Amino acid sequence: MDIINGPKVVVIGGGTGQSIFLRGLKQLTENITAVVAVTDDGGGSGKLREDLGMLPPGDIRNCIIALADIEPDMKRVMQYRFPEGEFKGQSFGNLFIAALNGVYGSFEKAITKISQILAVKGRVLPVSVDNLRLYAELENGNVVKGEARIPQESIKQKSRIKRVFLDTQEPQALHEVVEAISCADIIVIGPGSLYTSIIPNVLIPQLKNAILQSNALKVYVCNIMTQPGETDGFDVLEHVEAIFSHSCPGLFDYVIANSGCIPSELIEKYEHDAASVVRIDKRQEMILGDKNIQVITGDFVKVKKGYIRHDAYRLASLIIDLFQGVKSR
Repeated sequence: MDIINGPKVVVIGGGTGQSIFLRGLKQLTENITAVVAVTDDGGGSGKLREDLGMLPPGDIRNCIIALADIEPDMKRVMQYRFPEGEFKGQSFGNLFIAALNGVYGSFEKAITKISQILAVKGRVLPVSVDNLRLYAELENGNVVKGEARIPQESIKQKSRIKRVFLDTQEPQALHEVVEAISCADIIVIGPGSLYTSIIPNVLIPQLKNAILQSNALKVYVCNIMTQPGETDGFDVLEHVEAIFSHSCPGLFDYVIANSGCIPSELIEKYEHDAASVVRIDKRQEMILGDKNIQVITGDFVKVKKGYIRHDAYRLASLIIDLFQGVKSR
């Protein structure tokens, strides 16, 4: 395939999973738009958001670096975190974006400029430029304010998340995001944290409606492992049902789930940290089939530095092949 003329792919999400997937996808097409959630309020991003009143740059920075055509040394500089002093824990890339935001007076312009500087293949867009805050209602009835506190409080209060919601009733999607979705050949939702990276995007009506109206191939990539305080004990079906209950059924036609083997020692390591394998079985496949969703399983596991990740290239290749197969029918 000539990647310059590759399919137009919109990847919706946030967090580590999204940026990892983009690294594989950019080997197959340059027509990529990464749409990133903007509700992060923890770590270095949260501090810049609080101090400067800007949108959180962390997940956007990771996506930009994933799609950038730069030397490895420059990537290391962009991801460098100061070990001490006033900037302890802050990344250079975040500060770079903050500086551009100050110079140009616009977060959108800052992202455009850094994308030009780093020769990004494709585009990285915040899902909205509104100052959105994420809340969660736990099953015990308590409400938690702030994305970073949600899993912490779920664990502390020993109560699962019932629902998440935004602090405004009329959040606005960025116009370029809606436009990209309307022109897409493929829309990929995930991988990423269910309640704090994926669902915040589909809570925005304009984005949800744009997906529903699109004729693109629509795929949800489910996580390989659960996340403590967020999806404890969830299987694939429960991930899908959570997305639909926060948006609407029909948001995607395919679900990609891992069925590959994971080394037992790694499973034990994750279980020690209260995470477990996200399971898929025939019962779930039948229920999802009744919802007009086709489940595609395969071995998508890649272990890197002791962490379980998606094999980005294998995953991207499957999605591109799926699109080509559907297109040729």
